[in-house]
Amino acid sequence: MTAPLLDVRDLHVEFRTKRGSVKAVDGLSYQVRPGEIVALVGESGCGKSVSSLALMGLLTKPAGRITKGEILFEGVDLARLPEHEMRKRRGRDIAMIFQEPMTSLNPVLPIGLQLAEPLLQHRGATVAEARRRSAELLAMVGMTDPERRLDQYPHQLSGGMRQRVMIAMGLACDPKLLIADEPTTALDVTIQAQILELLTSLSRQLNLAVILITHNLGVVARYADRVNVMYAARQVEGGTAERIFANPRHPYTRGLLAAVPRLDRPRNAALATIDGAPPNLANPPQGCRFGPRCAHRTETCETDPVLAEVEPDHLARCWHVDAMSNDQEPAPPASVRSGPQREPILTANGLSRHYAVKNGGVFSRRHGIVRAVESVSFDIMAGETLGLVGESGSGKSTIGRLLAGLEEPTAGHFSIALGDQADATARRRAVQVIFQDPTTALNPRMLVGEIIAEPIRVHRLAIGKIAIDARVASLLTSVGLRADMVERYPHELSGGQRQRVGIARALALEPRFIVCDEAVSALDVSIQGQIVNLLEALQRELGLTYLFIAHDLAVVRHIADRVAVLYLGRLMELGPRDAVFANPSHPYTRALLDAVPVPDPVAERARGTRTLKGEIPSPLKPPAGCVFHTRCPIAKEACKQSIPPLRETAPGRFVACLEA
Repeated sequence: MTAPLLDVRDLHVEFRTKRGSVKAVDGLSYQVRPGEIVALVGESGCGKSVSSLALMGLLTKPAGRITKGEILFEGVDLARLPEHEMRKRRGRDIAMIFQEPMTSLNPVLPIGLQLAEPLLQHRGATVAEARRRSAELLAMVGMTDPERRLDQYPHQLSGGMRQRVMIAMGLACDPKLLIADEPTTALDVTIQAQILELLTSLSRQLNLAVILITHNLGVVARYADRVNVMYAARQVEGGTAERIFANPRHPYTRGLLAAVPRLDRPRNAALATIDGAPPNLANPPQGCRFGPRCAHRTETCETDPVLAEVEPDHLARCWHVDAMSNDQEPAPPASVRSGPQREPILTANGLSRHYAVKNGGVFSRRHGIVRAVESVSFDIMAGETLGLVGESGSGKSTIGRLLAGLEEPTAGHFSIALGDQADATARRRAVQVIFQDPTTALNPRMLVGEIIAEPIRVHRLAIGKIAIDARVASLLTSVGLRADMVERYPHELSGGQRQRVGIARALALEPRFIVCDEAVSALDVSIQGQIVNLLEALQRELGLTYLFIAHDLAVVRHIADRVAVLYLGRLMELGPRDAVFANPSHPYTRALLDAVPVPDPVAERARGTRTLKGEIPSPLKPPAGCVFHTRCPIAKEACKQSIPPLRETAPGRFVACLEA
């Protein structure tokens, strides 16, 4: 076996705070070999990113420090390396792709200058050599017209292009180790597949070692060779991807896998969840740190388990590994949902939204038209969940804002059935929104109780402090929060708790229709399951209707009754959930489904990978004819000439394709 390029041994990282020391990494050990992809997985706050920042020498100082352990890179301990020596290796031998390229790239410098910087610094290249190498790097990562891109700024590139620039920057000096920290979290499934296929091929071609940090277990199953599972700053399981997914031996790993909605399986009654929350690392519990959340806990778990080999090339930190062996928990039964009522609560006809923008610079007098939504028609039945999917820029959130009354349509119209209540105030009450990021959606200066009470007070749904407080307490209870959380600020809550507060605020006005705009995309998989189950329970109890906007097709398959597929502002396909996922009619829908990985390495090898080429065109200059023809594998000459109408191909099935 090849000697490890990186050997992390018993790594401990602490952060000193006013409330004491926080052990962010506690005894982490793993190895990475040349040409190998090793994944670090676990919930937010488990220590994945901190361990990699320690490896790069980028811990916040003086608060963050390595207190124990070794980081051996080619036999040299990086933890003991002086900063001036570490600076020579960082970017040259070890590079890192950060999670959000828009905050990692300098917004005031052109791409070419940022790509050239490590070449000038570490390789001693001339300006001309650095520019030539930068263009080669952009071509290597699949960027079209690389010479022109060098003079563009980050804001002029799409999300997928910016992530490609980050990868090119990481590869600039031919590093031996690349750390990819959630490199595709903010990307669509199609762009995610392109980026990860690129990383994998580069790893094999260049013998590049890769550390992949992610919470997407499907991505891990498709691309990783080895997996290390972290919980509460410790590694709880490790081994080959095949062994971890086929026979997880730690209850936390099993819980994560059970919580993932599967695109390749029928919808279950409810997603499995991991109850509780990770412990406070400033004062972790005695014994097994997962014990307070573990269904298999016994008195033995009061003693701290060690990470031990449970079978060849498979480690686990649990006293009950023998009981876990192949003891797969039965999947919940397939759900039998009573179908939604057949009266539409919302009807949209020819809905369009255009934006006039300056075309040619800040001081240009030329204007262009962005056709964000173009002639979209659909209806949503009472008690139904309509899933709205498509890549970024397809118009999903714009439709959500139109239906919520936050914007006015340019053309077309929609109506909401409100019975005798038809005034604007009634409509504002009837339609509410759950936003993607609860951190920015909740006022940080208001207590939770004040946030939820505000709409109740404004619409006079309860009179007097006692009645309002009782209503707020009831809403918190309905979303699974304690009533005493009224005295907390949003920053004092976890991500899942903040999202529950956002749901409680949306419910405060007793709405009939809720727009869920990427309501679970920013959450860990275990918290995501809790929120999805909560939304379904509230729908059953209160008779709610949802428009569920998401790019995670597995979650959409679980929660939606029908699915609508958007591309560049136009509706490509619409139909019942199971029919669309089992037999997609439009080539774009098929491409989206092909790009979604499933958490099963064996199944992934059998499926193979088929990535959708190219990126979504600019809505300023959409293609003539079918807007998808520039990327469509079955496009004919007729597709370039005429816009295909949305036609019914079977009862309840609609598709806009000349070849379908």
